Amino acid sequence: MAFDEPGWDLYRSFLAVASAGSLSAAAQALDMTQPSLGRHVRQLEAKLGVVLFTRSPRGLALTEAGAELAGHARNMEAAAGALRRAASAGQDGMCGVVRISCSELIGGEVMPAILTELRRRQPGIVIELSLSDTTDDLLRKDADIGVRRLRPSQAALVARRLGNFGVGLYAHRRYLKEHGAPSTLAELQRHTVIGFDRELPALLDMRRGARGGVMYARDKFALRTDSALVRLAAVRAGYGIGVYQHALARRERLVRVLPDACALDMEAWLVMHEDLRADRRVRLVYDHLFEALAAFATDNS
Repeated sequence: MAFDEPGWDLYRSFLAVASAGSLSAAAQALDMTQPSLGRHVRQLEAKLGVVLFTRSPRGLALTEAGAELAGHARNMEAAAGALRRAASAGQDGMCGVVRISCSELIGGEVMPAILTELRRRQPGIVIELSLSDTTDDLLRKDADIGVRRLRPSQAALVARRLGNFGVGLYAHRRYLKEHGAPSTLAELQRHTVIGFDRELPALLDMRRGARGGVMYARDKFALRTDSALVRLAAVRAGYGIGVYQHALARRERLVRVLPDACALDMEAWLVMHEDLRADRRVRLVYDHLFEALAAFATDNS
């Protein structure tokens, strides 16, 4: 008896429920009715012969089988997205969709101007901008091009070094007028410092690489958030002292504090999957990003 292969629509519904944690939220995300979505999940369970979800006080939780299936289904979703983007290209390769992934900071503060210039040069290319900082999305082809802090070790990924994105401590003139500037690390502890909420890789880098041995500890932060854009907005508002990239700080006319005690150069790489090197549309965007981001890195020293 032949296996009744589930269609992609069932897997898509399953992934939506797995991500949202409830039928109602998933139905809203997919613009479906809740009964139709529930029927899709039951059909998929029947076709595969496994239970995918259990009910919990927080909603629907993946079973062990469901969690394993979710990883494969996400790969299917990424492949389907890559196929759609490839199919969007015109015959000359100068139009279609290219998906870029980068950090929230680069996406919100750096990319808009770069993509505006790209739009002027290549109006036929549509950009999808995803805020992600992991290499997994590039391996799965969730994105075509990524800006990354570390050189990827995976052989399937091609990377070019952009340079260093230098960062330091900065404050707005309003804050310094009211509170003064710290002259030592000890004085910094008495100031309002803006920092991270969780132990993110960037925080660990700062602890290891900051000159003068300054330690970034969560309990020292008066404002804690993992959103880079919120941290930068707080510095601009005069809330306190925070980490800022040099080029962006100069643009905002912020004042640097403790330059000798707090300075860090973070590498930046432009990455894409090796399968896309011959794709004219993706390569055009890749080359444009490399030129613009390498110039930004030079200005960030």
